[in-house]
Amino acid sequence: MRPGKRRKLDLRDSLDAIYGQIERLKAGIRAKVEHPFRVFKRQFSYTKTRYRGLRKNTVILAASLTIRTAQIASCQ
Repeated sequence: MRPGKRRKLDLRDSLDAIYGQIERLKAGIRAKVEHPFRVFKRQFSYTKTRYRGLRKNTVILAASLTIRTAQIASCQ
């Protein structure tokens, strides 16, 4: 739901209140999912790169995710 449409919800109306709760849950999930990607992007200075080939891209991605997993494990 778009932010403007969410602001227009009348929370006194039961159906609109349910829509508001659903949107709040979706926002919470979105925040939990997007945070690791933001950290990942900042760590590897999110820039556009040229096409390197599927195999090389896969290897780089796997190595990067392994590093990130190790960082998360060390923080816990």
